[in-house]
Amino acid sequence: MTLDRFRPYVSRFLDPFVTGFDRVGMTPNGVSVLAFGMAVLAAGAFFLGGRADPVWYLVAAVLVFVNGWLDIVDGALAREQEVASAGGDLLDHVLDRYADIVIIGGLAAGIGNYLLGFLAVTGVVMTSYLGTQAQAVGLDRVYGGLVGRADRLAIIGIVGVLAFPVSGDLGGLTLVGWLLVFLAVVGHLTALQRFFYSWSALD
Repeated sequence: MTLDRFRPYVSRFLDPFVTGFDRVGMTPNGVSVLAFGMAVLAAGAFFLGGRADPVWYLVAAVLVFVNGWLDIVDGALAREQEVASAGGDLLDHVLDRYADIVIIGGLAAGIGNYLLGFLAVTGVVMTSYLGTQAQAVGLDRVYGGLVGRADRLAIIGIVGVLAFPVSGDLGGLTLVGWLLVFLAVVGHLTALQRFFYSWSALD
């Protein structure tokens, strides 16, 4: 189900953004930091969506989509400028993990359900960890599984859009609450899926 497999097909849509960032002197690391900034703003908007006005969920959704798009652009810009490096890859992945944490933290804080937030963020972090840990033990980096980062951001963004008109309880939880349940369950299942894939590949 992962959308990461479609990354090679979006290259032509990236060209205007890569050209624009290159012309203004933006570095790939700068784009990675900018993407993280969008995640922080999205977290704040999700918090306000739950505590103040549901219209903030729409703002959060836009910011999540921008974060995901910039996360693709930084790599393309690195290739265009021929500056791709292990350090840049490390920075990108560290900021991606912090972005995941703050976005889910904003979702959980907005509805005041920190247990669901904890379960969701651990599932997301373990999914990413298992993807890179496979590489650490000599395998290729694993992007597959039920839900990858691209899928996760798309789903969070879509729920953000829907949470504006659908802000009431749905079977005891808000739509955002059910999103956290989904991220928790599917996140841990994806992590286990990646673990067993890697374990089998090592035999």
